[in-house]
Amino acid sequence: MKRHFGGLTCILLILSLTIISWKPAHSSTSKHRSIKLSKPLAATQVFEQYIENVYDSAHLQESGLTYNVFRQALTGYINLKASEKLPQTNAILTIIDFSRSSCEKRMWIIDVANKNLVLNTLVAHGERSGEDIPERFSDKVDSRESSLGFYLTDSEYFGDHGRALKLDGMDPGFNGNARKRAIVLHSANYVCQAVIDVHGRLGRSFGCPAVSPEVIDQVIDAIRDKTVLFISGNNDHYHSKYLDEDLAANYLAKGMNGAYTASL
Repeated sequence: MKRHFGGLTCILLILSLTIISWKPAHSSTSKHRSIKLSKPLAATQVFEQYIENVYDSAHLQESGLTYNVFRQALTGYINLKASEKLPQTNAILTIIDFSRSSCEKRMWIIDVANKNLVLNTLVAHGERSGEDIPERFSDKVDSRESSLGFYLTDSEYFGDHGRALKLDGMDPGFNGNARKRAIVLHSANYVCQAVIDVHGRLGRSFGCPAVSPEVIDQVIDAIRDKTVLFISGNNDHYHSKYLDEDLAANYLAKGMNGAYTASL
């Protein structure tokens, strides 16, 4: 009996050593670790390529939109989708760069899916934000200053300025009072080249982004009903949770049913 038990022990010991020493060329553990290590790099690559692809394909540099402002805007656009604030099928991104002169076309409407610039046009800022280039921004009621950050467009209505578009601020502390302040996108006669020729700048609003009556229909038709509007400007204090590039990169890397990666 002891000899039988001893022999069985030796066999089990040999089998154990054989199993421990056996290293398959492509084990599941090795494969899993390889994917895990390369995932952050892959996500970053997808993110970088996606931004550059849209920026170059839409010829945004030629239109005057800087890469850094576009990068911030597209990062927020992606993260708003990731947080399900924005419909997945929505592909329109609007950018206003208030670091530029009001004499320049500083509003861009971009079709991200088709990598196409829909419209580049003039836009006015709030009268208390500054003369030609805004220097001050506020979310306070009655401040008559422009507000920075990410917005979602809502429904249209007809008001004092005719056809207009409601906006919801997505960055508390920067534009969260958009509804209370009645910040909307509307048209104004002071947004035109004739005013620039006389005053050296556009006219100014009570804080709303105002465009020319000549383009208001095209603008509202393009961006109404839950699209992203990003307003950028010269302000070192602005920050937003939607500017998290790691979050955006990981969301892109997952592919979301191939909606993004397939377009690279």
